[in-house]
Amino acid sequence: MVFGWGKKKQEEKPKEEIPQTKDVSLDDVENIVSDLDKLRESQTVSEVKHLRNSTAPLIDDLIKVGNVLEKDTLNVDDIDKHLAIIVVRGKKQVIDVIKKGVVSLPEVSSIEDAKKLDNSLNQILKKVGDVLGRQTRVIHIFAKKYATQLKDNLEVMNQNHSNIHDILQNFENTQSTSGEILDALKKIESLKSTKIEKTQKIVDTNNELESTKEYLTTVEKSISEIKSSDEYRKYIESKKSLESFETEKTKIKNEIDSQFTKISRPLGRYEYASSLDKEQKNILSKLVENPFEVLTSQNKDSVIVILENVRKGITSGSISVKDIDKTLSQITETEEALDGFISKVSEYFQKHQKLSDELNSLRSEKLISLESELTKTSDSKNDLELKSETFQGEVDEIDTSIPQLVSQIEKKLRTFSNTKYTVLMS
Repeated sequence: MVFGWGKKKQEEKPKEEIPQTKDVSLDDVENIVSDLDKLRESQTVSEVKHLRNSTAPLIDDLIKVGNVLEKDTLNVDDIDKHLAIIVVRGKKQVIDVIKKGVVSLPEVSSIEDAKKLDNSLNQILKKVGDVLGRQTRVIHIFAKKYATQLKDNLEVMNQNHSNIHDILQNFENTQSTSGEILDALKKIESLKSTKIEKTQKIVDTNNELESTKEYLTTVEKSISEIKSSDEYRKYIESKKSLESFETEKTKIKNEIDSQFTKISRPLGRYEYASSLDKEQKNILSKLVENPFEVLTSQNKDSVIVILENVRKGITSGSISVKDIDKTLSQITETEEALDGFISKVSEYFQKHQKLSDELNSLRSEKLISLESELTKTSDSKNDLELKSETFQGEVDEIDTSIPQLVSQIEKKLRTFSNTKYTVLMS
């Protein structure tokens, strides 16, 4: 319960001041902040000290009221006995709190002293306010002559304490703002240093990029010279001849596949039922999948053995087919075509090898090396371009961030200075 105080007098609105304007360099901001901090600290200590000195007599008055109240009987003999006990007990509580809780205020010569004063005054007001709140009826009814004095006294003390607390809070806010400004200055310095570093990297990267482009042009020119030579023209013609000849493989393969497809079913069944050695099993598997690969003179005997074993299997019934005579006839047909197939395959590979050898003999090792170098150099050029763009993007971001930080510094300076500073970036 509050003991009748707490209403603040309506403060008059201060006249709006027109701020002074001042241009300062970014390098001067730290000293400005330091000077403002010292000034604000000095002002804070001075204002709190003044409030302390105006509050100290009120403390003395409070102690005097307690002493007078202690000696005052409050005419309890004239009231009901039970009520008298309540009044005496209430009076004692008030006097005890004033004696023990109301102490002299500490002197103020620093911010730390001001904080101690704030805490000390807060405790005094809380203790006295609590006890007077509990004993408000006793004081107002039986110690009425003290009530007004206590109320007026505590109201002023409470207002002074509120002012002290606000002043200290404003100082703390100023300190926080100063710290934020100094942090922003450090960040700007860090960004400037980073910009110098990144800018140098852009220069180095672009120099390397120009050298790479020049080298790339040289390599491309060398490749162009080789490709315009008669030797390279012969190489291209040889390559086209080889590529054209490789279409013959498809024709031969299709012819062979067409024949072996006729007996693919019995071959497949024989593959699962036979007990051939590893080499013959491999040949049998290829005959089913891709006969072109195994039709060589070295494999001819093994192929015939496999075909004859399939013939025996069909004849004995171990390999079942729909039309025995037709299948046996197709096996015979396949055996008779073997020499022709093997000859075509052999001739194909011999001619392919000859054309490949001719192509390799015309292949320019220098061109191969240059084309490899061209690929590596092109990749290097692309990497350098990306690196340069990345560095430039980081520099652009810094160029955007620094003015934003400077603007923040200007706004923060304005919060605790009457001067409107314009920070110039030099």
